[in-house]
Amino acid sequence: MKIIGLVGAGHMGAGLGWALRAGGHDVVTSLAGRSERTGRLARDAGLRLLPGLTDVLAEADVVLVVTPPGAALDAAREIAAAAEGTARPLVVDMNAVSPSTVTASAEVLTAAGFDLVDGAISGPPPTVRPGARLYLSGPRAAEVADLRWTHAGPVVVGDRVGAASAVKMSTASVYKGLMGLMTQAVRAAAAHGVLEPVMADLGEEFGTPYEMALAAAKAHRYVAEMREIALSQSAAGLPPALFEAFAEVWSDIATRPLAADDPETVPREITARRIADGLTD
Repeated sequence: MKIIGLVGAGHMGAGLGWALRAGGHDVVTSLAGRSERTGRLARDAGLRLLPGLTDVLAEADVVLVVTPPGAALDAAREIAAAAEGTARPLVVDMNAVSPSTVTASAEVLTAAGFDLVDGAISGPPPTVRPGARLYLSGPRAAEVADLRWTHAGPVVVGDRVGAASAVKMSTASVYKGLMGLMTQAVRAAAAHGVLEPVMADLGEEFGTPYEMALAAAKAHRYVAEMREIALSQSAAGLPPALFEAFAEVWSDIATRPLAADDPETVPREITARRIADGLTD
């Protein structure tokens, strides 16, 4: 049974670790330099804690990297720097980044003797709701798909690093773009004193108050993700301005009181009125 390492055992990373543990894998991570919240999430998921990144690399057969999008390339550099004198586990970049960013990470890791699988996650952590899809690409993607996943389903989309990230950038542009539109509509409606009729007209087709609150709690991560989507669309010959603007939207949301909540503490019964109030000064 392969040992799985985690670089980034936050809300999503800990959820994936829990899903792999349920399949019988030993899952290890380090909390060095991480927050108290990450420590709680890792312990709740039953992950085995090691002193540092070098220890994770030494023990693991496969290492999943699940960091905020803006930290993805730095994570690759840290793995490369920590690898001296250790084994070279298979690295899986599960971050929400553009194909060009994951290619840059692959170059860093390949130079240090690692193989990289490109990965992308669609859906919430398995600890929140089972059924996340894990898109994988690269020459060794099948090895990751063959792990004993539970509560999440791997999908191999090709042998080219960058293909899985291209899937994520396209799907996230819809999911998070629509959520950004809905959140802006709620804010504007509240400012104009017409929140109730607007919510009655839109219903929950484009997002529930709970989903909007979850997104606000992750707004600081979405800023870099929107910029990665803009990079991806620019590389496809499309204008990047739409998602550069969404980066500005989420950057503003990230400064509001509602964004101070952690995703796991957002109340399911939250109302549109509280969303609007939590997104004002």
